[in-house]
This record gives sequence, C-alpha cells and structure tokens, in this order.
Amino acid sequence: MHCPSDIRLLAPPPMTSLSVRAHPASWLVLLFICSLPMTAHSQDSPSQPSRAEASGAEASGTEASGAASSAPDASSRAIVPEGFDLQGHRGARGLAPENTLPAFRRALEVGVTTLELDVVISGDGKVVVSHEPWMSATICRTPDGAPIPEGEQKEHNLYAMTAAEAARYDCGTREHPRFPEQALQKASKPLLADVIEMAEAEAGRTDREPVFYNVETKIRPSWEGTFTPEPEPFAEAVLQVLEETGVARRSTIQSFDPRTLEVVHRRDAPVRTALLVAESLDRGLSQNLSALSFTPDVYSPAYRLVDAALLERASANGLAVIPWTVNDKDDMQQLIDQGVDGLITDYPNRAVEVLDRK
Repeated sequence: MHCPSDIRLLAPPPMTSLSVRAHPASWLVLLFICSLPMTAHSQDSPSQPSRAEASGAEASGTEASGAASSAPDASSRAIVPEGFDLQGHRGARGLAPENTLPAFRRALEVGVTTLELDVVISGDGKVVVSHEPWMSATICRTPDGAPIPEGEQKEHNLYAMTAAEAARYDCGTREHPRFPEQALQKASKPLLADVIEMAEAEAGRTDREPVFYNVETKIRPSWEGTFTPEPEPFAEAVLQVLEETGVARRSTIQSFDPRTLEVVHRRDAPVRTALLVAESLDRGLSQNLSALSFTPDVYSPAYRLVDAALLERASANGLAVIPWTVNDKDDMQQLIDQGVDGLITDYPNRAVEVLDRK
C-alpha cells in the first residue's frame, strides 16, 4: 500500500452534531431521533455508537437475532467482522504474486478474515484488481512473455485496454525483489467479480466463516481522464460489483483519496468506509478526518502512526483502527496488545502465529 504523493485533501466546512446531553429534556430528543428510519446520521456523529458496537451481536456474515434483527433497515446495514480482523494485503503478497487469484486463495488457506485488495477501471469499464492503473515493470510481462521495461510501464495503461486485453499479461512469474517467499506461478490481473466468485466458492467448499472484502480505490486527481475515471463513476462501478455479487454488506471501501469515500457515503450504500493515512501526509487524527464530510467506519493509518493516544481518540470517535502494512511479528504483537481492531499484512501466516499465542 503506497500513499499517493499528489493528493491534496480539501477539508469541507466544519459540521455540527446534535448532542442530546445538552438539554434537560434530552430523552425527548432521543425518542424523536430513534423513531426515525435509520439514515446516514448514525455514522456522522462521534456521539453515536460505532457500527461494531451496533452490530456486535452479528456473527460473521450472519444476522443477529432478537432486538438487533428487528431494528429498522437491519438488512441494509454493513456487517462488522466478529473478533480480530486479520486482512491479507493484496491477498498474501509475501507468499504469492500480489493481487492475483493464487494470492487470495493462499490468504484464505492461511485463515484471514478479510481479503484486502486494490482496484482500477479498465477501458471497457470493468473493475480490475491491480495496485497501479498500468502493468507494473516490477511484476508483469507482456502478452508475448517479455518483461515490461521500467520506463515503459505506463504505456501499458489499463484504462486504455479492455479487461480481456489486460488478462493476456502475466503478473505472476517474475521474482519480486522484496518478497522472496512468493510461490511464483503464471497469473493475470483478475476482475473484482472473479475474486469474489472464487472466495465465496472457497468459503462454501471449506465451510469457513464468510469472507470479508476491503477494496481500495486507486485514484489520484492527476490520473483522471488518463489512467482512471472520475471519482463518481469509479466508486459506482465498484459498488455495482459488490452489490451484484451479494457481498456489499461484508465489504469496506477504503482510499487515501476521500472523494470516492464521499460518493459511497452519499449513496448510503451498505458498506463500510475506511480512510487510509500515510506517515508522509499525517496531520493528526482530527485534521485527517476533516478531509471528509462524515466520520468513516474505519481509520487505517500506517502502523507506525499507532499509539495508545491515537487509539483512545479513535475510540471516542467510534472508529475501528486497522493499520497497514504490518509484516514484523514483534510489531504485530505490540499493536495487538495496544488494542487495534485488526491489521493488514503481506504475511498473514505470521499474524496467525502471533494470534495463536493468545
């Protein structure tokens, strides 16, 4: 996961929230609010309980019984993973070629809760799983098998080719200099729908808990029109796939760029949202959140930014904290001990070993 260097986060005007504690007749206000249908206001105000608290009775992928299941619009709310949310970064990048079906299958075998992945849009409007909107010179080969030269990778623009054309490239047989443990195998960049289809079938075959999905929109202002569409059609394309495949409620859309998150929020889609934050652009929790007109469900900073004070402030704002990208076992242990809600790692097998110590 890399932070876009050219993003300028534009903070909207400050928003106000209703505090029922401010009036002695607050129970009347609360009664009025609770009588309304569930809307996006429930996630806008830090005074509201987090979705994790609101749906804590929901087992992974399963609706709660009793009072929780009878709440208005319960079937349209996002489901929060039960317990620690272990996320396989780009599948399991340390173990298999990134963002490929073998990597996602390997992550499921290891036992992740969530498949974390990146998406771009092809020239024919398909949602393709890829970290860059072009074929990387580090990991990809042309359809004739030649490695892509470093200076030519942007010429292999996914937004200028169809998904079928993109599938002819091999991005699984080149040794990655940073990940020597990868089991190399021929693999193309899959469609998001294909990843979901594989994962859902694998979950059914192995009788494991339902799979969750964390989808990062790879978009920057400087890419629009050349490498990506604008935020609205980009986010709409991703939401359409999640809804058509039936996994929207088990999905999160995350981004460094707040604009696609705003689209998701306006749609009031039954997915969670996560704001990604890199060390180089960190301005502190409050300033980072001010880039959005609403409070997201998840705050996802670079793991070195996490400390006890951040976790306390995030909790006060109803935010789950899921840092990236944590590959060292000692770092994993420290973050778990501090109380993070999950973590994103290239090596989910290492995280499983750490979690098994408990």
